[in-house]
Amino acid sequence: MSRNVALLFAIACGLAVANIYYAQPLLDAISNEFGITHSSVGIVITITQVCYALGLLLLVPLGDLLNRRWLIAGQLLVSVLALIVVGTAPTSMVLFIGISAVGLLAVVTQTLVAFAATLAAPAERGRAVGVVTSGIVIGILLARTFAGVLTDLAGWRSVYLVSAVLTLIIAYVLFRVLPHYEHKSESLSYLQLLRSLLTLFAQERILRIRAALALMIFTAFSIFWTSIVLPLSAPPLSLSHTAIGAFGLAGVAGALAAARAGRLADRGLGQRTTGVALILLLISWLPISYTQHSLLALVVGIVLLDLAVQAVHVTNQSMILTLRPEARSRLTAGYMIFYSIGSATGSIASTSIYVYSGWNGVCLLGAIVSALALLFWVLTRRLK
Repeated sequence: MSRNVALLFAIACGLAVANIYYAQPLLDAISNEFGITHSSVGIVITITQVCYALGLLLLVPLGDLLNRRWLIAGQLLVSVLALIVVGTAPTSMVLFIGISAVGLLAVVTQTLVAFAATLAAPAERGRAVGVVTSGIVIGILLARTFAGVLTDLAGWRSVYLVSAVLTLIIAYVLFRVLPHYEHKSESLSYLQLLRSLLTLFAQERILRIRAALALMIFTAFSIFWTSIVLPLSAPPLSLSHTAIGAFGLAGVAGALAAARAGRLADRGLGQRTTGVALILLLISWLPISYTQHSLLALVVGIVLLDLAVQAVHVTNQSMILTLRPEARSRLTAGYMIFYSIGSATGSIASTSIYVYSGWNGVCLLGAIVSALALLFWVLTRRLK
């Protein structure tokens, strides 16, 4: 797999996954337009993540059955239609329908990850997965900056309409560039393919452990990124959408620094990388808790949090994608279902906690989840 193709995969993944994170810095604008209370507006993110989980279950395993080139292009084209629905939604119900479809189809990123792992040489699989996964995390983080700037310039709807255009362009480029790779498809029916996900979890302990870690780290990740817009947009800070979105740039620094995690996994250092990253994740909540007193402390906390989450995530995927070459799409789907459950849980929990306990309550919740992830790793690190 050439470096240029890996970078194209990363860009495509970033653009696709950004579609489900644009709403996070826009929650107050969406709340005001559709009359959704702050305590309930987190449901917009939760719906997206729940549908993303359904997509992981129903669509990603198809990569082990169908031609991935056509599957990827097709999902991106339908995503264009879903984004247009969100950008033109006249009511909250239409918004929810559109955002559900956006979440369902954004799983194309995981088909691309599995495809990258298949195309890469075994000795460089961790590096390839690291590059592509970095594109995903950077897309998640830059989504906030992109959404914030466009919202201040042309309203929150423009975010989804512009994304529809970009998604259409990347669908065309990918269809032209994706290798005509013919993998040996599984001789299973669709229902058998879905049932085999349970078999993989029953047989592969590493998959179970790494999926549980994904659930916890992305619960912590979502606790922070879903709710941070609320204290930053409220007095005394009262920052603009552009300023709030710019904090995503701080997270990019952490994500780029963690891109080496895949190479460390190739060298057999996955467990050590995981432990160090989880300690950093727990520490990150201390500077984050000073958000309302110091924006510099917030930046430091963001870098640490995103560095930690990205490092664990890349390590997780590098480890599980070596297990069953013929089932990489299903391994990715099973693992990422737990990622999505964690993101959905963190989204709804954080906005609810903020209403009742403020930013300190949100930070305490994030620290507790991070501590549980570290404890779980300590208890399972010697299991094979």
